[in-house]
Amino acid sequence: MLVTRTGAAQGSRAAAAALACAASEPDRAPLLIDLGEGRAARSTLVATAGARALEERLAAHLPEAAVASRGCFCQLTLAADPQAFGAVAAALPLARESAAVVHLPPALLRPLLSEPRIRPSAAVLRADLAEDRSLTALAVRDLLELGMRVAVLKRPPGWLAGRAALLGALPEPPSVIRRAWTVVNHG
Repeated sequence: MLVTRTGAAQGSRAAAAALACAASEPDRAPLLIDLGEGRAARSTLVATAGARALEERLAAHLPEAAVASRGCFCQLTLAADPQAFGAVAAALPLARESAAVVHLPPALLRPLLSEPRIRPSAAVLRADLAEDRSLTALAVRDLLELGMRVAVLKRPPGWLAGRAALLGALPEPPSVIRRAWTVVNHG
């Protein structure tokens, strides 16, 4: 699943983390891949066994990558650059039995969709429709034409839920995230 924003909408990174939390299962940790400009995340003090196991697999296969188990998911932080797509493609099979959420800046959406080794099935767009309704509609149309399931988040997770999600410690995703999860997983 891809998560990005349209226009200047805020909260796509927190939404991606909340979606990863929503995908977590007791014995399987989802993978959150963050193609961003921020610094690499560090492991949290509390992480599930599944998150730690996924962190170990990723560290063994991608020793140069910034990998961290964070609560209920494992996060891989990469540069916001098409050169990182090789690492994304290498990491995805390691999360084979669980969900993978890729957070990326809007400028990388088209190049990533053109990458044959990465075949996303769904996308979540964080959009302020009052500002970017037309841009969002165009993006949704293009994604639907590619056969992807698409959800639009009209508002970000709240501040507290967003912070908890970024730590992998969101016990119950907010309703906006649950609705997006339902759309992208069940059509």
